[in-house]
Amino acid sequence: MSQNAHLRSKAEAEAARLPPLLAQAEHLAGTVLLGEHGRRRSGLGDDFWQYRPVQPGDSLRMIDWRRSAKSDAQFVRQREWQVAQSVMLWVDAAPSMRFASVKDGVTKRDRARVLALAVAILLIRSGERVGLTGTLLPPRRGEGQILRLTEMFLRDEDGDYGTPETKAMLPHARALFVSDFMGDFDAFSEALTKAADRGVRGVCYQVLDPAEEDFPYRGRAVFESMGGTLAHETRKADDLRQRYIDRLAERREALRHLCRVTGWQYGTHHTGDSAQSALLWLHRALENRG
Repeated sequence: MSQNAHLRSKAEAEAARLPPLLAQAEHLAGTVLLGEHGRRRSGLGDDFWQYRPVQPGDSLRMIDWRRSAKSDAQFVRQREWQVAQSVMLWVDAAPSMRFASVKDGVTKRDRARVLALAVAILLIRSGERVGLTGTLLPPRRGEGQILRLTEMFLRDEDGDYGTPETKAMLPHARALFVSDFMGDFDAFSEALTKAADRGVRGVCYQVLDPAEEDFPYRGRAVFESMGGTLAHETRKADDLRQRYIDRLAERREALRHLCRVTGWQYGTHHTGDSAQSALLWLHRALENRG
């Protein structure tokens, strides 16, 4: 097979994954009533916030030509409501999120992607701008952004555990981080602190498999990271249970404390539980601007 044919085959395989994820998210979003949030807010939009460089996706009518004439770059006049109604998403795509304790069961990755995309659909269709943390996909409105988010969510990352990306976060925007948060805690702390320093408030949503909560393993077992870089063999897995449960409780409490001191909210979800109730909680949490 030629290189071009291989690339085309790979692209077609990736494209085939778009409809199922989007369909699941659309169906899930349809179960949540928008209520008052579905109405465009009045009385906002006149307060100047800042000038920012033109980004991909900005239309010509958004450019402030008077400000742009003073330099070699083009600038957009950004109003306060545009920042206040921007939501930045980070969904952990590291190998640890591929875990499912039941064969052909829902992986943490699948549940995280569906929830995040459903949240994005609700927000975009109520007039808000949604994008990804980092620089690859700035917040935008419109149905086209939903497709772009779907495509980005299907990308995987290397390394056993993920770390939130906090580059180019808009000051005073909102954010949603979805992960198992099993990786380097110092990296999570640094990312959340940087976001909070820019006035960003949001939600850390921890997605776990039920087996990661209960640790049902007994006897001889080999525990291996999804990325294959870590492994531990034991003849008495049940002897590890209490230590594991204690460590998980410590990690959860550390996350709660980190969110509390940075002004974020913390929530947790098991893949064996209802995705609808999880989405409803997330939607309400992101509506809480306090």
